[in-house]
Amino acid sequence: MSDQTKPTTKQNPVNLQLQMDDDIAQGKYVNFAIVNHTATEFVLDFVFVQPQQPRGKVTTRVITSPLHAKRMAMALQENIKRFEQRFGTIQVPAVNLSDPVVH
Repeated sequence: MSDQTKPTTKQNPVNLQLQMDDDIAQGKYVNFAIVNHTATEFVLDFVFVQPQQPRGKVTTRVITSPLHAKRMAMALQENIKRFEQRFGTIQVPAVNLSDPVVH
């Protein structure tokens, strides 16, 4: 088991101790995500699709509230900004209209 500590911030003065099992700490590689929502929750399915294969496998499903989904999106935006400041712009390839678009 490993413990991680969330840093204290002005908005969150609580020092939160997180516990993570070793198999979770290994993570899962995904290269595709599907996002759905209802009025009360967001469902994020994380998928691994092998190149040149017509099928993928959902490796993780996360169900969360709209508030936490928005906070997650904001955290991703901030971290992408920091990443690009350090390593350069992430290039997004042009969209092929024959590819499925998932929003």
